[in-house]
Amino acid sequence: MKRIEVLLSLMLVLVAGLTATSYVSATPSADFTEMNGDIFDSWGICRTSASGKDGFYQISETAFRPVIAFESLGEGVALAYSLGEQIAREYPDQLQRAEAVFCFVRDRVNYTPDIDQFPYEEFAQNADELATIIYQDGVGYGDCEDSAVLLAVMYKGAGYRSAIMVSSGHTAALVYLPDYNKATAIFELEGESGWVWAEATGKNNHLGWVPKEFINVKLAAYEISAEAIAPVKPSTAPPTAIAQTGGGASVQPFSFISIIGLLWFMSLFRRRKRAR
Repeated sequence: MKRIEVLLSLMLVLVAGLTATSYVSATPSADFTEMNGDIFDSWGICRTSASGKDGFYQISETAFRPVIAFESLGEGVALAYSLGEQIAREYPDQLQRAEAVFCFVRDRVNYTPDIDQFPYEEFAQNADELATIIYQDGVGYGDCEDSAVLLAVMYKGAGYRSAIMVSSGHTAALVYLPDYNKATAIFELEGESGWVWAEATGKNNHLGWVPKEFINVKLAAYEISAEAIAPVKPSTAPPTAIAQTGGGASVQPFSFISIIGLLWFMSLFRRRKRAR
């Protein structure tokens, strides 16, 4: 009962704060165009494919760049980012705030395959589109990339560094929390330890829980920032995230190229839900 009261209190604070801003009516991707069976947004980013120079993750044979997250940063800052700001004002403690951001997305995004929402096997929503649905209806719907992008943007708004990770058939967010001691594993990104997995697609998940199949592999990860939204092929491979055990020893990874190869032959994203 106490937890429910806390959640309701947080929602009231968010609604009160957002009502006074222009973020509420933000619809940055209202115009979509169909081209050769794919859907492109007003920035020229393909929402129905993660691959290629104009894909929402710009996945190539050697790299990826989660360009869809940049639509909600920099000059495109809107509702999703402001939700993170509101939570930061509500939770001054850094670790409690990180958990509050995570719980907001976990509890308000119902996992839903794209084909059940849209007439496409794949359709990525940007952070503001999903946040707007949550604001209007109290709950949103999306799959793993939708939750990951929303988490990454909200964490930026709440004052954290965040990244997006991809592996064969899945994507999740990472948040830089070097003092967090509740995580299943701590990840190292470009030699910097302290990155925590944020997996919001299961209602029983907690911040830092990692699916076991992602602890013993090398994962492609990209720290997000306010970059230009350009449908161009990324020129270099993104950093890799290596899980560390409780003792801090790096786990022996598989090659990055083999993971990217799998991405071309498997369905890109699937649900990851914690076992009860």
